Amino acid sequence: MSQDLAATPADAVQTSGVLRFFLRAVCKSAEICKYWDRPFTRAATAFEEMTLLDKIYWVYKCAHPIIRPERGTAIGALCGADNMIQLPEDFETERSISLAAVGDLIPSGGLEQSKDVLYEHVADLIFDRTISYASLEAPLTNQERKAEVISEKESPIECCSQEQFDVMKGHNGKCLTVIHTASNHMFDMGAEGVHRTLDQFARDGIVDIGTNREPSQYGKGRILERNGIKVGFISAAFGLNGRDPAPDQAYLIHVAKLLPKRGPSDLSLLKRQIDHCREQRCDVIIASLHWGYEFEFFPRTRQIDIAHTLIEWGVDALIAHHPHVIQPVEYYRTQRDPDRVAVIAYSLGSLLWSYTAPHLVLSAILNLSFAKGTYRGKPTTLIQSASVTPVFRAQVRDGDRTLTRIEKLDRCMGTQDNHEKTQYVAEIRRYAELALGGKLSGMHSLD
Repeated sequence: MSQDLAATPADAVQTSGVLRFFLRAVCKSAEICKYWDRPFTRAATAFEEMTLLDKIYWVYKCAHPIIRPERGTAIGALCGADNMIQLPEDFETERSISLAAVGDLIPSGGLEQSKDVLYEHVADLIFDRTISYASLEAPLTNQERKAEVISEKESPIECCSQEQFDVMKGHNGKCLTVIHTASNHMFDMGAEGVHRTLDQFARDGIVDIGTNREPSQYGKGRILERNGIKVGFISAAFGLNGRDPAPDQAYLIHVAKLLPKRGPSDLSLLKRQIDHCREQRCDVIIASLHWGYEFEFFPRTRQIDIAHTLIEWGVDALIAHHPHVIQPVEYYRTQRDPDRVAVIAYSLGSLLWSYTAPHLVLSAILNLSFAKGTYRGKPTTLIQSASVTPVFRAQVRDGDRTLTRIEKLDRCMGTQDNHEKTQYVAEIRRYAELALGGKLSGMHSLD
């Protein structure tokens, strides 16, 4: 909780007087009549496809997140199933690697003051791993930075300062290994923003996925090798908020119509990348998707079908972001190999953003380990372990400064110094239990 930041984007919407009255009237009606108690079936997720009603639905969800699934969605199979990850008994492990993944990194006010404070309570979960992964939803730029403005006329522009990125990228000299850059905001500052971001990554030794320096990189996976295990990342964003590159710049960002309002999803770009990773004999393929419906705690049925399709095509784990809230983590036993269980994180939420409502400060850290070895006489690589840690960002007072720090949710239960803070953390926990299947009973209070 902070007096410095707005609770939700709904508090920051800028509209004309007549439209403001209409927006409030529709939202109040929806709240009373509960006709958006479940996801609005015909809603658009891409800004360029949104009607006025879609935009009002978006504003409504900011403050009233959708906590019930789309009708017909088999949610029990997502968040009701146990973690089935374990190696077969006769699997002979030869080497292994670990991976940590967090959600979207979005600039927020005052973040530049939080260097080596931001991650201090979660650094072990993120930076003590072979590969540490995040999604950056705001390009760096040398242009004049623009403030986030939310209105019906255009999507807000996101951009990141060097000072804020220096805080986001690491902790005490340890830096993120991989950052996903294909998001609906990646072209907000044009081609300059893409190139400026990639130049900074090169200086920091960060592997970028989802954006390309050269046309020859388009449609290929990004491959890195650690401890003798070759990992291929495939990536795509669902759109660019209507700010599409010129044809000769289209190679810069992996974009696909993953969830169009009308017509079928286009998975051809992802299939092309999977095939490339297989040709390069990757031991592990990880899909990184920027997609979904914002402020909804469960994926749509169409997303579940797409995720399963990608797994059957060869993906071993899927890490997704964009909804700004967490969604279930599914352990999916594949049809292509009954001994193989894939992990699908439908949304890890936003690790960093400017808003303080309980559903928006909550995110999750996914930890995976992969074992490479021999199984039934054949070289095989499988997921060895998986865990999910709910976390939230907190505002911390340091004299006259307000710092941002990521806290483990289980370490904060019962430790608050007043009733308001206790209720706030309890509400965060309720959202975590909703999306993760009520599996947080192991949370403990500190004395």
